[in-house]
Amino acid sequence: MTKARPSQNNKGKNKPRKPRRSYSSTQKPQHQAIPSGSSQKPKRISKETAAAPEERGDLIYGRHSVQSALEHQRSLNRIWVVSKLRYNPCFHSLLNQAKSQGTIIDEVDHRRLNQLTQHAAHQGIAAQVAAYEYLDLTTLIDQACSATPKPVIIAADSITDPHNLGAMIRTAEALGAQGMVIPQRRAAGVTSVVAKVATGALESLAIARVVNLNQGLEQLKKAGFWIYGLSTSAPQPVHSVAFTAPTVLVIGAEGPGLSVSTQHHCDQLVSIPLQGKTASLNASVATGMALYEVYRQRWVETLHLYP
Repeated sequence: MTKARPSQNNKGKNKPRKPRRSYSSTQKPQHQAIPSGSSQKPKRISKETAAAPEERGDLIYGRHSVQSALEHQRSLNRIWVVSKLRYNPCFHSLLNQAKSQGTIIDEVDHRRLNQLTQHAAHQGIAAQVAAYEYLDLTTLIDQACSATPKPVIIAADSITDPHNLGAMIRTAEALGAQGMVIPQRRAAGVTSVVAKVATGALESLAIARVVNLNQGLEQLKKAGFWIYGLSTSAPQPVHSVAFTAPTVLVIGAEGPGLSVSTQHHCDQLVSIPLQGKTASLNASVATGMALYEVYRQRWVETLHLYP
């Protein structure tokens, strides 16, 4: 009697299997592709190394933003520019100066810039900037007081939208403010989006970042500043207040406005009277209206002194 031949499907079932090595998503190594026939061992690549340099840096783009950064000699790691703009009289000498200081200048096409800026309105130029260097509040106060006898500083309370913050910086610089104070927590910091919206004003307006905004307001009080908080519910309209001392205007976010704790650290709450059905103004618009009233009063004083 002959033995039955084992089927092909059952062949090798009883052999012990070599255990497979498993990796978690954070442990699994990444390897470079090795050409066939090469004896070179694959090298492990970290996530940071795998990313392109331009993906790890903060970008500013647009002619006004980059031109202002170049004119103020802001630290730039790399600049991507189309050939037509590279030799434009407004940029040629500035780019050469930046190159002499170690900035890499890359002539690229619009397709490359579209890729870098994710199809934003780059206008033919983009730059990779170093991290923004904030001033400490003491330095900001000293600079503001040395610039004018009655300086004006904007304090941003919980402004989380970078577009709003950028517009506030642009408005504050345009109307003549000496600086801005922003908190570290629950608030937007200076990013490429802020720089783009500010359209160059960031290079001329000093910004201090504080751990606690209320403590910063108290420090400003001790330095002789009068603190005015903008609140929609304040009975005192902004145009009825005489801004005769060094001034801090505290602006809250659209909707929630100033926090209760911040209101308690203000010397006076003022409002911008509204006639329509809209309950509140955009933070940057409110900044512009309040700042204009401060400087309107000072312009009138100047006209009275010199009839």
